[in-house]
Amino acid sequence: MNLKTIATTNAPAAIGPYSQAIQAGNLLFCSGQIPLDPATGEVVAGDIRRQAGQVMENIAAVLTAAGAGFSDVIKTTIYLVDMNDFGVVNEVYGSCFPEHKPARSTVAVKALPRGVLLEIEVIACCE
Repeated sequence: MNLKTIATTNAPAAIGPYSQAIQAGNLLFCSGQIPLDPATGEVVAGDIRRQAGQVMENIAAVLTAAGAGFSDVIKTTIYLVDMNDFGVVNEVYGSCFPEHKPARSTVAVKALPRGVLLEIEVIACCE
């Protein structure tokens, strides 16, 4: 199978031994995005709404680099440090999927890298 590494400067650089995304055939596997500003590499200041917005912007950048968009996403996984943030995250997330609704899992976790409040990973279908 032909594998293609996807990378863009419009999303945060990987902070470990992984790629922003890997395309395998027509499937795109995107690494989890946390709320890092791609220009500075720093965690965005603010509450869960601001952090969720940055995560979705980062996901959009990786999808775009692969020639895809939110309408191509088939599965997402959301990791939350506090399930009380679910409603706000759901609102921000949902604004990116106004018609198309991918399959999704949401998981509570004890902690995430850099002390962030959430991480989201996606799988998309590409041409």
